[in-house]
Amino acid sequence: MRKMKIGDNYTIHCYKHDGHIYNSYEHSILLDVKKDYIVLGNDKVKVMEEDGRVWYTKEPAIIFYYKNRWYNVITQFKKNDIYYYCNIASPTILEGKVIKYIDYDLDLRCFPDGSYKILDESEYEYHKIKMSYPDEIDLIVKQELKNLIKLYESKKGPFDNEIVKKYYEKFMLILSNKN
Repeated sequence: MRKMKIGDNYTIHCYKHDGHIYNSYEHSILLDVKKDYIVLGNDKVKVMEEDGRVWYTKEPAIIFYYKNRWYNVITQFKKNDIYYYCNIASPTILEGKVIKYIDYDLDLRCFPDGSYKILDESEYEYHKIKMSYPDEIDLIVKQELKNLIKLYESKKGPFDNEIVKKYYEKFMLILSNKN
């Protein structure tokens, strides 16, 4: 197995439970490798949707992909503050230079004032029936959403602004050295 190298580019593939690719992020830069997660950064990255649409992210982001948790956390550095967008998703796997996970629809949007909003609950219920999510998946997804909310409320891990600012600085340094 190839060793992951800080500064290398990785593609991100997001799948749905039935195995079809939902979207793909063209490239993100590896910033850190920990026992339980990896950290990447990207900015104005090309995103290709399953229906052929293409768009670009608007701001720099630091992303935490977990190997054993059923979520990933995207820290968005907007002009006025830091926001978080969290996907309830299968644990991340790595195949070569591609990071893969299954998206389970539910999202958590976290705001600088400490509030949050659970998104796409009706989409989750629809896909749960359409794609026949097993009861075990349903239980895991709902428990991990609760775990994610508790983690956000504690302001620890990926929700610690000081940690994400250090990763942002590292990301900007790597970008400047590539140019």
